[in-house]
Amino acid sequence: MKYYIIAGEASGDLHASNLIKELKLLDGNAQFRCWGGDLMQVQGAILAKHYRDLAFMGFWEVLRNIFTIIKNIRFCKKDIKSFDPDVLILVDYPGFNLRIAKFAHLLNYKVFYYISPQLWAWKQSRVKLIRKVVDRMFVILPFEKDFYKGFDFEVDFVGHPLLDAINLDSAESVNKALSKQIAILPGSRKQEISKMLPVMLSIKPHYPDHRFVIAGTSSVPKKFYDEYMKDPAGNMQGGVDIVFDKTYDVLRSSEAALVTSGTATLETALLNVPEVVCYKSSAFSFFIAKYLIKTNYISLVNIMMEKEVVKELIQFEFNADMLRKELDRLVNDNVYREKMLNNFIALKEKLGGSGASSNAASLMIKYLR
Repeated sequence: MKYYIIAGEASGDLHASNLIKELKLLDGNAQFRCWGGDLMQVQGAILAKHYRDLAFMGFWEVLRNIFTIIKNIRFCKKDIKSFDPDVLILVDYPGFNLRIAKFAHLLNYKVFYYISPQLWAWKQSRVKLIRKVVDRMFVILPFEKDFYKGFDFEVDFVGHPLLDAINLDSAESVNKALSKQIAILPGSRKQEISKMLPVMLSIKPHYPDHRFVIAGTSSVPKKFYDEYMKDPAGNMQGGVDIVFDKTYDVLRSSEAALVTSGTATLETALLNVPEVVCYKSSAFSFFIAKYLIKTNYISLVNIMMEKEVVKELIQFEFNADMLRKELDRLVNDNVYREKMLNNFIALKEKLGGSGASSNAASLMIKYLR
């Protein structure tokens, strides 16, 4: 069968690549065309567009790039018709994917959605559109099944794919409290990095005995990171390194982490690394989001646990003084660290077992046949 898959960011590329791997095991004649990244390409998918060309974050940023987005949507529609797939598989990325789902439904293409948009946090009205244009939804958070059931839409819970992607056994292999390494996860988009990294690195002089390691992505050029790794005199800051495309390795050997809000907050928790969650957007985007978002927290860790397990520094609170205060707690307060790590154990239990990618692939094949 022919599969057209759309993932618009790094985490989607990871989970879609694992899904492709499982689909190939069940369908020996599978052909894949996708919007995604290097990991999907490694699995044999033909890449129509890389996610780095789709990385627009926040309301204001989307408005500024609206003509590029419209051009991408038009190209995608044309490309789908040309490939003529048996099924369109959408991975999160709702602003773009729901428009494509609407188009595909009108042309009678089968539409599967893997990894639900976080509609329970905001824009719950989109459920009506999903019920109309999506044939099957495969969710990865336990409470999402009940959420959709409240809208009379039956979905499949398959488990969280991070439990497959991360080797949890190795999470215990390093005594992180003795590592003297701080992981810096500034995000995967240039817009995120430019807002997050300067503040994250600004506190390095207060930790002369620690090594700060940036978990970089190869979709962003090294010279882009280099500009933020310099000290006020223009020299490369000592004790700061960057490692590309090895986020899990960086986390496994780190004592603590400064993490930009997103899937990375959950990844960090699953690897047992105490963390501070950070987020900052444009003032316009923040104002709109604050008005629309219906959850008390922004990190998946806190949302899943329904309480503050990790500290969230959002917008104006995300500054050097607050960040240094929270990092001090992570590296110096053993009671605080242990309490957070115990909550991470409970979080893993809530997410269930491994096998999400395999479960999703099996169900997709079943529904297609």
